Amino acid sequence: MTTFDLLLIGYGNVAKRFVSLLEEQRATLARRHGLRARVIGIATRRSGGQYVAPVFRRTGPARGPAVAGAGVRTTLDFVSDACVRDAAAARKRRLVMIETTTLDIARGEPAISHVRAALSGGAHVITANKGPVAFAYRALARAARRANRRFLFEGAVMDGVPVFNLVRETLPGVRIIAFRGVVNSTTNYILTAMERGRPFAEALADMQAQGVAEADASLDLDGWDSAAKTAALANVLLGAAITPLDVERMGITPETGRLALDARAAGRRLKLVASAVRVGRRIVARVAPEELPGDDLLAGLDGQQNAIILRTDLLEEIAVAQRSGSLTQTAYALLSDLMTIARDVLNRDAPAPPRGTARATRRSPPPARRRRSL
Repeated sequence: MTTFDLLLIGYGNVAKRFVSLLEEQRATLARRHGLRARVIGIATRRSGGQYVAPVFRRTGPARGPAVAGAGVRTTLDFVSDACVRDAAAARKRRLVMIETTTLDIARGEPAISHVRAALSGGAHVITANKGPVAFAYRALARAARRANRRFLFEGAVMDGVPVFNLVRETLPGVRIIAFRGVVNSTTNYILTAMERGRPFAEALADMQAQGVAEADASLDLDGWDSAAKTAALANVLLGAAITPLDVERMGITPETGRLALDARAAGRRLKLVASAVRVGRRIVARVAPEELPGDDLLAGLDGQQNAIILRTDLLEEIAVAQRSGSLTQTAYALLSDLMTIARDVLNRDAPAPPRGTARATRRSPPPARRRRSL
């Protein structure tokens, strides 16, 4: 059994669901994967940092949270401090930072700094925050390679639906040429509702009541959330070096409802489409409402459904659809990334077979039978 120490930066609904999912899957993770995970510390912008595991018994009580030591004033300080305090786990490649702070659409901070500090301290990084991938993917990927640690982010786009993992793990030798998709649940729900005659404000209130949209839903409505996801996808899948600020962007408003109704009456659908394509040496990325033919895969998405279509050089188009979204699915993305890291570490730690084993175990052909003389 191998134990991984987890440092949680941000402790909102996604992180809390991740912790409960870890407990629900505890027996399965141990039995099938030889994996055990424990949370050693939690840090939030409002509450500061707290250590919660017995491994830090000397700095606080063995049970319950212990307030972080003197000098740990910010979440960034807490990341660095925890890497030092849990240096043994870091050396063994068994320290993982789970970053779920909210998106800063201007610069991607402080999430980017959290990732850098964790990697430099010897921790792997898993994030559901779009900021690090949308603003600094190349630099952070280089930092992860130098540190010989993993930087994973499946939960940044389309919750737990494998997009980045799909390309990385199952499409070797395939080049992604372009993509387009519907990647924001709130705006798709509102557009679907307005097609059916419901007011914009009423549909938005539904999403806020379900916790899908924030009280200030401007990042969704103005297209910034989709722009951040577009930049993240373009940076990873197309080798771009763009930020959300480079994405041509148009969101939806109450007036968009009339366009949605007109499109539906004509047998078409209005969707907020995120897309990117390489044109020469340049990446053209865009988020905007588009009127789609009724037989377009994206046109068939209702409510909170999302989908992305990848255009490739060898396999033409590949589509991945998400029929529903929830906190569990986003939390699962964090768990799947943790299992990827655990698989890497466990495979690397597995003892090599003794020298000559292959020869010793190779079956020799049976000796030829001698023919009896008659």
